[in-house]
Amino acid sequence: MAKLCVASLTVGELAANCWLLANEEINEVLVIDPGDEAERILDYAKHQGWTIRQILLTHGHADHMGGAEELRSLTGAQVCALQEEEPLLLDGIKNLSVFIRHRDVTVKADEFFHEGQELVLSGIKLKVYHTPGHTPGGCCYYCEEAGCMFSGDTLFQGSVGRSDFPGGSMSELVRSVKEKLFLLPDETVVHTGHGEDTTIGYEKTHNTFL
Repeated sequence: MAKLCVASLTVGELAANCWLLANEEINEVLVIDPGDEAERILDYAKHQGWTIRQILLTHGHADHMGGAEELRSLTGAQVCALQEEEPLLLDGIKNLSVFIRHRDVTVKADEFFHEGQELVLSGIKLKVYHTPGHTPGGCCYYCEEAGCMFSGDTLFQGSVGRSDFPGGSMSELVRSVKEKLFLLPDETVVHTGHGEDTTIGYEKTHNTFL
């Protein structure tokens, strides 16, 4: 079993959570949703003695992927996302960067994942869940070893992501959470795209959207 460490940085004007999931046995780290401040993210990883190998995106909105291109150029890390999210990653209007960053920000993924795919990255085991609703190709990453899931803007503490952006659907979003995420153990810690952590068990009981 890998020695895992989870850390976070709040980045950008919209205070998005950028997550770092490190395997401290080999000092390699996965960066999830570098929405902005790529140099700060890299400086933090270096301070911890971690090498960034992969950049994982939960979805293609600019506040979550806006720093991915710069971080890739600084580190050589691969950018990865769900296949269905490619149209947002390549379109500054769909990914909202022209509104959030006031310029066209795009990123071309090096690798695309698919629903149910089981990954081993830097010795860290993850499972990919396609959770459309906030965006068509939104996804969550579940790490059983660490007892946590990275939900992006699919699930928040007491709430869910917005569905009024291009490609959004509240019915799909609710179905994604109920039929996929709520099957995870109740004690699973949910590391969200904005705001505080929660657990699957808490959301089953207290989330009024669901």
